[in-house]
Amino acid sequence: MADCAIFVVALLRSRQRALAQALLEKRMTQKAGQLQGRHARELEALYRISRIISSGARQKTMLQEVLDVLRQEMGMTRGTVVLLSPDGQELHVEVGLETSESQRRSVRYRKGEGITGRVVQMGKPAVVPRVSQEPLFLDRLHRRKLSKQEISFICVPITIGSEVVGALSADRLFDESAALEEDVRTLSIVASLIANDVQARRSAAAQRDELEKENTRLRSELEDRFRPENIIGASSAMRDVYRAIHQVSASDTTVLIRGESGTGKELVAHAVHYSSPRSKGPFVRVNCAALPEGLLESELFGHEKGAFTGALRSRKGRIEQAEGGTLFLDEVGDFSPATQVKLLRVLQEREFERVGSNATLKANVRIVAATNADLEKAVADGRFRNDLYYRVNVFPLFLPPLRDRKGDILLLADHFVERHSRKMGKDVRRISTPAINMMAAYHWPGNVRELENCIERAVLLSTDGVIHAHHLPPSLQTSDASDTVGEGTLAERVALFERDLIVDALKRCDGSMARAAKDLGSTPRIIRYKVSQLGIDPRRFRRNRSGSEPEKLKAEN
Repeated sequence: MADCAIFVVALLRSRQRALAQALLEKRMTQKAGQLQGRHARELEALYRISRIISSGARQKTMLQEVLDVLRQEMGMTRGTVVLLSPDGQELHVEVGLETSESQRRSVRYRKGEGITGRVVQMGKPAVVPRVSQEPLFLDRLHRRKLSKQEISFICVPITIGSEVVGALSADRLFDESAALEEDVRTLSIVASLIANDVQARRSAAAQRDELEKENTRLRSELEDRFRPENIIGASSAMRDVYRAIHQVSASDTTVLIRGESGTGKELVAHAVHYSSPRSKGPFVRVNCAALPEGLLESELFGHEKGAFTGALRSRKGRIEQAEGGTLFLDEVGDFSPATQVKLLRVLQEREFERVGSNATLKANVRIVAATNADLEKAVADGRFRNDLYYRVNVFPLFLPPLRDRKGDILLLADHFVERHSRKMGKDVRRISTPAINMMAAYHWPGNVRELENCIERAVLLSTDGVIHAHHLPPSLQTSDASDTVGEGTLAERVALFERDLIVDALKRCDGSMARAAKDLGSTPRIIRYKVSQLGIDPRRFRRNRSGSEPEKLKAEN
């Protein structure tokens, strides 16, 4: 009987072990199926989230859609994204499910405050299995502690490199068997995707801000550069030009700038534009003389695709590019008759069509034209339309040639010396007296442009910080301009040359005869003798004209 009882017990235990083993295998199979299903949902969720982030939607819209996917695919409720303020001290709610805009605006966290603040401060994930039992959980936004259901809270940092810029959090209904570590892993992957998007948006915003600042700076420089007050010239003729610019700039009146080539017509056109209400708009220049007749019309009015051979796509013309700004037509007298008709319509009706199109476009531009041609003669000869002439010649502005404003030559020359010295990295400080005399005597057929080219050449050739007469081009090296002709003996002309040399040296040396002697490779005794003989007053060239000649000269003598 005892053996039988032992056998029965052993049999029962064997059956219990088999049942337990079968139950364990069933549970393991169920768990594996659950994990497999979870991983499938995770993959689907991550796929959808990556598509959402790459869509380029607005940041708040994109984050809202990401949180919706976490709720739909992973069962994570009350998803929230918080980001650091620019000063890095405060966290604000960027997006939150089941919250209103007013709630999100009212909730703020300091760095290190509460669970979310600590996650951002430490840069490490945090899991709260039961929010009701966690005293550090502030519960400001969703009021979870008022809920009858127990909630688990998962929060992970949003990190760009080593910098934490925010946090991503979500809730789950409390479940003893819930794999919250898996939730941390999933949210961390999503947070890294969000971080990459935040970084890209920040870089784009920084580049945009930089470009806007650079654009503002360059526009400010242009406005400063092309103000009428910055145009070089103090002669009465130029003062009349400044007054005319101020009178016409405030309106949209068509301006015709007339003057010889090289007088600065484009500079005046810029001054008109940047002194006008259209200064924030574009300034577009069209050189009518530089473009062939067949291309000028397309360049000015634009064309449609297929309008002519080579028109592979539609193109805006200069009139459209100048929308809201100023269109500068340089050498307007060179327009062909066909183009003149179309330009007349722009001036009269403010309308035009692209080449190859019947659609009428509006021209919201101000026209500033310039020419060095005799338009009156062109009208009389039939080369320029009479009606267009009166439309263009509403406010004529005449620029005087340089030969009629001789008093501005030295001002312009000094300005160009400074500009080209800076450009070439040279220290050229002044222009010698003979060079000034040569420039004053020259008739300047090329006007200001020719003067600038002469000064650029002279700065390039200068080796001692001074522009001398021999640095100027051969066209200025005439006997009249260089003062090499006149009455007097050879000795008198040599004395005149010596005087110029000594005066230049005294200018360089601030009136010091000792330094001038060293500069000329001579002795103070000889220089003093020459100064007395030639009637030169060294005191005129001293920066501080008080006091007497330094004692050093007396000692050397």
